[in-house]
Amino acid sequence: MRRPRQAVILAGGQGMRMRPATETCPKHMLEVGGRPFAAHLVEMLRGQGFDRIVFLLGYLPESTIRHFGDTIEYLVTPPDWTTGQRLRHAAPQLEAEFLLCYCDNYWPVRIHRMLQHWREHDSLGQMTVYTNEDGYSKPNVSTDGLGFVSQYDPSRSSNSLHMVDLGFVLLKREALQFLSDRPVEALYQQLVAKRTLSTFTTQHRYYGVGSPERFHLTKQFLSGQSTVILDRDGVLNKRPNIGEYVRNWDEWSWLPGAPDGLRTLKESGHRVLIASNQPGVARGVMSSKSLASIDRHMKFDAGQAGGAIDASYYCLHGWDEGCPCRKPKPGMLFQAQRDFHLDLSKTWFIGDDPRDAEAAEAAGCLYDEVTPSRPFAEIANDIVKGNQPAWVNEFS
Repeated sequence: MRRPRQAVILAGGQGMRMRPATETCPKHMLEVGGRPFAAHLVEMLRGQGFDRIVFLLGYLPESTIRHFGDTIEYLVTPPDWTTGQRLRHAAPQLEAEFLLCYCDNYWPVRIHRMLQHWREHDSLGQMTVYTNEDGYSKPNVSTDGLGFVSQYDPSRSSNSLHMVDLGFVLLKREALQFLSDRPVEALYQQLVAKRTLSTFTTQHRYYGVGSPERFHLTKQFLSGQSTVILDRDGVLNKRPNIGEYVRNWDEWSWLPGAPDGLRTLKESGHRVLIASNQPGVARGVMSSKSLASIDRHMKFDAGQAGGAIDASYYCLHGWDEGCPCRKPKPGMLFQAQRDFHLDLSKTWFIGDDPRDAEAAEAAGCLYDEVTPSRPFAEIANDIVKGNQPAWVNEFS
């Protein structure tokens, strides 16, 4: 599948909401985790195969140019120009297809998934939108249920809006014929009116440096603790037969080496979370109280062995209830992402079942699988050493 190689970053604004920090530094160059926010953004884009990155600069351009040097392209225009004017000025240097980004937002791009959806809809542009089910931000987008934006409102004033534009938009150069001197959001509205702005929807939160409130969360996200998420039965303990469940602690049996794997992860500074389907509660085979008791004993044993389990996520619903958290759906993984501000593209999910693999793919996690010849302890050692299976990029 052909793919764009150029990422264009709108980075000319004065960052008024971040004053006084932006009086001497553009917002995208504010330090997060020991380096400029823009460095994190560029690293992520390069990791997704964007080898031509162009900054459209305006306000205090020198700090960006000084930091990145000749590894990046730059177009500098007056600070008071709109984003539409900057993009129009850059048009002669833009490729036939490119990714347009805001300089103050970060979201782990999944270009192959995005491209697949874009090709299917054959639109001039594709906007990445956050589902916003948790009310994380005030919405500015509505969709039509068929994969297209039906309303785009930068003022966020309409009551019919329900999703959020993340600032990662795939565009064909021919879409720029609708550009004006107004902000680039006016271009999006033109594409919506012509029904040629499709959507790529994500449940993964985005982060940024556009406001003091979001800046605090972004520091947690970009400086966060490495995390491994585990399925439970078949990874840590002996998996019951099909249709059976671990109903109490007396029925629990650690798999050989599993506590050692937990200790390995803790000693290397990794946080460990559990994400497990437990439909036995819905079926009346066990109670939520007994599940909680098993969870407490499991965490105690892990601690006694030198490991730790920081949190557990359980889906208690039955097989046919359509719950969004029941694997292979990724709801538990996204809940963990929101609770701990995880970058799921850098988070391992370890399972033992095809449903685990499907959930990992849907969430954008790295994935490895426990098998009789590859126990959890071996996988934990490989994670700590930085070893990855040859197929690890399959879901990227």
